[in-house]
Amino acid sequence: MAQTLIQENYDVVVTGGGCAGIAAAISAAKAGMKTLLLEAGSMIGGELITGLPVDGALNARGEWVVGGVLKEILEEHERLGGYIGAINDWRLIWYVCIDPEIMKLAVANVVRRAGVHVWMYSFAEDVVRRGDEVTGVVVINKRGRTLVEAPVYIDASGDGDIAMRAGAQMMISNEKGEFQPLTMLFRIGGVETMDLLQFCVDHPENLAVGESEWMGQSLTPKQCAQNLYDQRQPAVFFKAGGPLITGGIERGELQETALIGIIPVSAERKEVSVNTTRIANIDATDAVALSNAFTTLTDQAWRSIAFMRNNIPGFEKAYFAGLSHRIGIRETRRVVGDYILTGDDVLNARKRDDGIGKGSHHVDIHQEGTKQVRIPVADGGSYDMPYDMLVAKGIRNLYAVGRCMSADREGHGSARVMGPCMAQGEAAGLGAALSIRSNRPGDVHSVDVGHLRAELKKQGAILDGTH
Repeated sequence: MAQTLIQENYDVVVTGGGCAGIAAAISAAKAGMKTLLLEAGSMIGGELITGLPVDGALNARGEWVVGGVLKEILEEHERLGGYIGAINDWRLIWYVCIDPEIMKLAVANVVRRAGVHVWMYSFAEDVVRRGDEVTGVVVINKRGRTLVEAPVYIDASGDGDIAMRAGAQMMISNEKGEFQPLTMLFRIGGVETMDLLQFCVDHPENLAVGESEWMGQSLTPKQCAQNLYDQRQPAVFFKAGGPLITGGIERGELQETALIGIIPVSAERKEVSVNTTRIANIDATDAVALSNAFTTLTDQAWRSIAFMRNNIPGFEKAYFAGLSHRIGIRETRRVVGDYILTGDDVLNARKRDDGIGKGSHHVDIHQEGTKQVRIPVADGGSYDMPYDMLVAKGIRNLYAVGRCMSADREGHGSARVMGPCMAQGEAAGLGAALSIRSNRPGDVHSVDVGHLRAELKKQGAILDGTH
């Protein structure tokens, strides 16, 4: 039956309520824009509320390289009592550990205070394009179908849904059609931290440590393990190839995996998040394939808990405490922008006059089975993300940020983590406001990047002054 479209108008429409999307929406709303944030699921926050730490917010030297909206959310999270803070993994990076349950509240508070209009349970099913411009997005939810019109759109959907439907040029996977593994994070409570860390000291051959000159490369694994012990946090990465994981795989107790990543989320609850489940080469834009992966990942999670109870000291009395609200997806589609961030940009810590945010995470490409590529950024530093990587090539008023950013596979392998994704989103949200107020309203390709940089700095973004 034909249905009349409801019609609504906003200044900025952001599709996707993950970390890039919330940063974009907060930034646009704070700049005075009537901003709509669309989220297909039941929660906003994306990977911030899964149990993952925030990667890419500090470089390997321990310098903060992302501020602005991310810092505001972290400060709200700390005010609510959930902040653990930045931890050195003595492998490649510093990461920021957070409580995903408290982070749900922190995200909601900051989004609400910014004045963002949020529609959850709402899916952008189609796009209206006239010439080189997106003029509307058709949103479906239980209210019906709504045509939402705006001068500027920001695609933070992760999969580039808006860009693809608008006819933007897309990249996907690699030349072989491979996809990085899907992952389901889970949480375990009742972990005895010091028993775990003593096991690391006694068996450093299991640890992923010392992979860059800024993270213990000059130290022995035993010395790195002692540094982990001295931090007194259950922040440990066990590596594929070590006897712990190898034995578990050979005995059939553990799926093939590149790591068991243990991340603190709550000292009070003795709770950690675990990153170890994986299924490679699933196209997560295929809803059937993604749905079928769910029960495989949950089964892996349960088997992993049993393995950890039986093989890792500190987990003997541990219990299942929670499951991520969604499957973790590392890559699907990427949008072709006016600039494509490259692996060379990342690895050479390239600085730019048109940078609108920084990244510092190593090139991190998970592969099938136990394989993973990890290549550090030069000199323990950071790279600048140029403005032109945010704007969809050939479409006047569309940004693409977050996991669907304009990057080659190696560049994406670094910039896909939360820190740089939030920096991208913040820049796009403010850029949208500047474009609407310019003499070429809505033309995101003609934004004065110098002006944008100055305004980003005013709101705490870090654009200069780091390695």
